[in-house]
Amino acid sequence: MADDTKKLAADDTPQLDKGEKHEKLESGDDLAMAALSQASKGNVVSSDLDEAEASDQLATTLNSLQNLIEKYANQLTDISGKMKEKRQMLKNVFENDTKLSEVKDQLDTFSTQVKERRSQLQNEPQVTKLKVEIGELNESKKEIEESLSNYLVNYHQLTNSTSFDTSDGDQWDFSIKAKIKARKK
Repeated sequence: MADDTKKLAADDTPQLDKGEKHEKLESGDDLAMAALSQASKGNVVSSDLDEAEASDQLATTLNSLQNLIEKYANQLTDISGKMKEKRQMLKNVFENDTKLSEVKDQLDTFSTQVKERRSQLQNEPQVTKLKVEIGELNESKKEIEESLSNYLVNYHQLTNSTSFDTSDGDQWDFSIKAKIKARKK
């Protein structure tokens, strides 16, 4: 019996008719833009409107436009003020947080310690020796690069190729680039 009442209740539910589609009301912005476009289409007064009506219509349009401009300018000013206030509040949250201040102090202490330790290591004999060796290797690298560049330019002039064959059968590509040097005085 309970099943029968459920079936009846489901079958007896009235369905709503589909609603009519109504036109969308125009906003104040849309009305003002329509009036402006109509006013700008032609300054020629039609035969239906006399000059006074056209003048009144233009005055109404300009007044509506000025009101819209003032409304949006005020809204923009209000929002800008609120944003400035919220940014200041956000800044204050970070500035007034004690945990953040403590961590920043620790960071400053650690940074100072890192700088001091780095300075001490710079004076170590091992570090000095490694710096000298790196400098020597850098100088050798530059000399080899310069020689290799000259050889590759000569190879390119002879073969007009930008690759060369290696002794193990591979090909090695290279590029030619020009570099300007400082003027001789």
